[in-house]
Amino acid sequence: MHPTLAEAPVLELISEFKLYELLAGSPGVTGPVDDRLEASGVTFQHGHLYVIFDNSPHIARLGYPLAKEHPANALMRQRGESAGFEDLAYHPRLHRHLIIIEAVRFGPGVFKPRIEEYDDDFRFVESSWVDFPMRSDNKGLEGVAYVARGEEDYALGLCEGNRCRAGREGRKPGGGRLQIFRKVESQWEHVGTLKLPKCVPFEDYASLDLVDNRVAVVSQVSSALWLGCLKDDAWEWVDDGRVYRFPRSKRGKVIYGNVEGVAWIAPDQLVFVSDRRTPGVQPKRVAKKDQSIHVFNVPAGV
Repeated sequence: MHPTLAEAPVLELISEFKLYELLAGSPGVTGPVDDRLEASGVTFQHGHLYVIFDNSPHIARLGYPLAKEHPANALMRQRGESAGFEDLAYHPRLHRHLIIIEAVRFGPGVFKPRIEEYDDDFRFVESSWVDFPMRSDNKGLEGVAYVARGEEDYALGLCEGNRCRAGREGRKPGGGRLQIFRKVESQWEHVGTLKLPKCVPFEDYASLDLVDNRVAVVSQVSSALWLGCLKDDAWEWVDDGRVYRFPRSKRGKVIYGNVEGVAWIAPDQLVFVSDRRTPGVQPKRVAKKDQSIHVFNVPAGV
């Protein structure tokens, strides 16, 4: 018998800041900083945190531990306009950052994701199609992670809806899906599907990260985190993993309602970033945590 979401242990907050507070006024940031920072993904590499946004092509670099006016804090300005970035991962073998764009028009009525690749200094290298056609430009792959299997390199793409569907069917828990892709020439070829355990009680899926077979998957609507572990030699889970909740208000209401990105810092510590609250749709209480970065510990002994 699996515990319900309400019975899941609560993550332990270590630190959190509004992203604007960390960037504005930092010595490494030149030029104006937009106070609207719709964070969509985060990764932890080389002792720094990197944050992407779905309303800007620029990339934030933050020193760790998080601190205002940290000398490493910077806004790495990129080419182009808003790119609709959804998530990012790191490819250690090629020393490249992979950034996924949820869906781009591929043909009449057909959309596909794209993965852009950047070097260690976030200089653009190339962009490739992801072989996963969809009918909408806003219900696609929300997360990306890199994984090696022997000499092969793979990318995992996280579907936003259960069973990779939109609408009511996509909100029915028990159908989390990771799509498996392998780089073949100029595209990421779809080679399989990895199902999350049916007991994962999420209404949607916003981001994932993978380090040493440890997998983290976050849900925005359910305001929760699932941690699991992949087998070394198969696209299978070691067990059903464990679900954790973000803290609620004193009345038990969701306050972390916009979590969009997740990354491992240590086996018992993760970092998350939050998107902007949707006015008129989401309650005002979630605004206190939106457009922010949060570090949580996984509670011990539960």
